Amino acid sequence: MPDFAEEERLWGDGIEHVAGVDEAGRGPLAGPVVAAAVLLNPQDPPEGLDDSKKLSAKARERLFEAIREKAQVGIGEATVAEIDALNILYASHLAMERAVEALSQVDHALIDGNMIPKGLVCPATALVKGDGRSLSIAAASIIAKVTRDRIMVDLAQHFPGYGWEKNAGYPTKPHKTALEKLGVTPHHRRSFKPVHNML
Repeated sequence: MPDFAEEERLWGDGIEHVAGVDEAGRGPLAGPVVAAAVLLNPQDPPEGLDDSKKLSAKARERLFEAIREKAQVGIGEATVAEIDALNILYASHLAMERAVEALSQVDHALIDGNMIPKGLVCPATALVKGDGRSLSIAAASIIAKVTRDRIMVDLAQHFPGYGWEKNAGYPTKPHKTALEKLGVTPHHRRSFKPVHNML
C-alpha cells in the first residue's frame, strides 16, 4: 500500500509543499491525456487511497470527492491535437506541467514514472510505480482517472456509438468495430496506428 515515506524524506529536508503527480489516458485512441497534481494534508489524508487501477469505479468516485475536499488539486490536460503534434509521451508531460502550475504553491513534485517533465515549475523526483508507493501520487492517479473518465462520458453524448462512456477511448474490440463502421471523429488520435491506418 502507498504511504508517506517519500514525502516524509522531503519534509525532513524542510521541503514543505510536496505534490504527487500522475496522468491518465496515455493508451486510448481518443480523447485528451489528463494529469493531476495533489498536495495532501499529512495530518488528514482521505482513507483508502491507492493506485486508481486497483480501485473500483465506485471507490474512485468516493475518493475523488474526498480528495477535492481535503487537499489542494491542480488539473492539466493535453489535447488530441497536441498529442498528435508532440507524441503521447511529451503530451503527457505537458499535461503534468500544467497540473503542477495549477497549484497555488508547490516546492517539489513526485512524478509517477521514470522521467521528469522538462518544463516543471519546481524540482521533482521520478518514482517508478509511484501510484503504488506514494499516497500523494495515488491521490493524483484517482483525480486524473476520474476527471478523464468524466470527459469521455461527456464526449460520448456527442459522438454515440463508440462506447466511450464504457471504454474511455481505449482500443477495445467494440471501439475498433465502431471506428470501422462510423469512421474517425475529431477526438480520435490520428498519430495512433489503428486510427492512422484507417485514414
